[in-house]
Amino acid sequence: MISSIWRPIKEGFRGVFRHGAMSISAAIAVTLTLIIISLFLIFTLNVNKFTQGIEQSVQISATVAYGRESAEEEDRISLAIQNIEGVDTVKYSSKADEFQYYLDSFSDEKTREAFRPFEGENNPMHDAFYVTVKDGKMLESVAKQIEEIDGVESVNFGGSSAVALIQMLRSIRVGGGILALALSVLAVFLIQNTIKLTIMARADEIAIMRNVGARNGFIRSPFLVEGVIIGAIGAIIPILFTIYGYKYVYKLTGGYLISAMFRLIEPEPFVRQISLALLLIGMVVGLIGSFFSVTRYLRWKR
Repeated sequence: MISSIWRPIKEGFRGVFRHGAMSISAAIAVTLTLIIISLFLIFTLNVNKFTQGIEQSVQISATVAYGRESAEEEDRISLAIQNIEGVDTVKYSSKADEFQYYLDSFSDEKTREAFRPFEGENNPMHDAFYVTVKDGKMLESVAKQIEEIDGVESVNFGGSSAVALIQMLRSIRVGGGILALALSVLAVFLIQNTIKLTIMARADEIAIMRNVGARNGFIRSPFLVEGVIIGAIGAIIPILFTIYGYKYVYKLTGGYLISAMFRLIEPEPFVRQISLALLLIGMVVGLIGSFFSVTRYLRWKR
């Protein structure tokens, strides 16, 4: 049992060293591909965090009409908002809270004093509800439904600009994922061609194994291990690039881009997770490339 497991591993390592130049060229191709995939993974996951942060920060503000500010009316409006599909939280803010918030927005004490006469009974503000949604894509539809509730004076949520920003970030994230997938397919193709060359170089050896009755699985297994090893070797530099490169960028920028809204993901355990993903991608890509190449050859030679 142990020998049957050890044989393909030993032969796989032997194949890597025996065809050093071809193995190195395949590993370099995997390295370059994984570096690009690493960049897009880091970029895409940070954009995903930015998008979630914006979605959570964007709120729908619904003001209550004058004459509808009784406890019964506001309870009815609050319940109607909560029943809308896609609503996450509903927070009530009294007109006194709204006035205080407006007053605190001025840093100049003289300006704040000028508005003091409007406190209490002269308060011109409305009671309001602040609503967050579960998914940024539902922001506009939820706002329209809140606007139709009887007793709601006005609704504000940042308009089409907020929706456009969220959609743009989502498109960037999807585009990054598609490109990473395309690069992985390219790496599979490169490894497939490299393994094909090693198979051709060992054609006589494979023919002998065929003649003595070796099954396809017995012949195939060392090449699969060889592909996995090439993929793992190709992942070493991208992993080091990811760990030290991301930590350097994080330290250089102070952990955020442009403003505090666009905070980067903290390096730990983020870089370790990305590194593990790169190692797995490299090994899987090597395995798939080897499998396709050796399977096609064995079928052709059958």
